[in-house]
Amino acid sequence: MDKVTMEKRMRRFGIAVARMCRKKGLRHPVDEVLVKQLVRCATSVCANYRAACHGKSRADFHAKVKICEEESDECEYWLDLVVEMGLFAAEEVEPLRTEAHELASILSASARSSAK
Repeated sequence: MDKVTMEKRMRRFGIAVARMCRKKGLRHPVDEVLVKQLVRCATSVCANYRAACHGKSRADFHAKVKICEEESDECEYWLDLVVEMGLFAAEEVEPLRTEAHELASILSASARSSAK
């Protein structure tokens, strides 16, 4: 997958998570914290990928792609947590959880290949 397509996919993921969270209209402070964490990591995947693509060296690219991988994996965690807390239905979150997992897998493979 080329970097433009990958960036678009990551951007769509971040937007989808943000839209899901926005429509919920949460009021409890704990719920707000959980949702903020989720939105932060979901939107940072693409932001960090853009930074990786502008890396100064192969090692810089590798380090930044690993951050993207970690953020994608963290999204899976927060998505699981908001379901367990009853903030969102599992069916609503599952497509986003799947996408977070797929992005993490793609980024992991990219990091492995850039380390060679």
